[in-house]
Amino acid sequence: MDAYKQSGKEINTHEDTSEFDEFHIRGREATREMAELSNLKKGMSVLDLGSGVGGPARFLAAEYECHVTGVDLVEEYCQIAANISDQVGLSHLVQFKQGDITDLPLDDNAFDIVWIEHVNMNILNKKALFSEAARVLKPGGTFAVYEICAGNNTPPHFPVPWADEPSISFLVKPQELRTMLIEKGFKEKHWRDVSEISKSWFINILNALRDRPSDAPPPLGINLLMGSTAGDKAKNVLINLNEDRIRVVQGIFELKT
Repeated sequence: MDAYKQSGKEINTHEDTSEFDEFHIRGREATREMAELSNLKKGMSVLDLGSGVGGPARFLAAEYECHVTGVDLVEEYCQIAANISDQVGLSHLVQFKQGDITDLPLDDNAFDIVWIEHVNMNILNKKALFSEAARVLKPGGTFAVYEICAGNNTPPHFPVPWADEPSISFLVKPQELRTMLIEKGFKEKHWRDVSEISKSWFINILNALRDRPSDAPPPLGINLLMGSTAGDKAKNVLINLNEDRIRVVQGIFELKT
């Protein structure tokens, strides 16, 4: 909020915070792409796993008139997400709950779509995560997955946006992720490696940061969530992509009936 005040910008719509509240590679562009692949329709119920400060949830509510529930482990993220949603007039369509996404405080068969973007890297028990996604989805529902996986060369260089050091980073290779989902009753409808596109996006981000005047106020980007090591984390993501230490994938899966 201080950064916004210093910049002279105001928060009036969900677009005004899109520079920092889409805490994943390619930001709003990736969220829009995943929404189109998910075939969202007005009035659908969506569960956003690891919802952060609520950017994707607000986008889905504003652009598609979906009812979105976000669950995140960090209470402060949930508070900020709810506060911004209220400021931009979307609190009637979005709600946020603090909770463990491997043990969701939600009913069975409650959602048309379960959505996850750049979260599984911090989840050790991925099978529990995918079991919970299957449990809360309606039969025939959609699981939209946009994630970072391990590359052929390990380990990645740290720090990275999801972990300052290795103890909270749990990467698996893309095929392992796909196999776990299929074993939990999901049918693959779309799968794509978007690592090359992600590289280009990060190069543009780093170039923009490099070209900023030294006396410019803090940029209104995901650095607001990553803190003082944001530059090192962004550089390491690009290095890890270039060295095939991480990969970025997107997938759409249907829960078998």
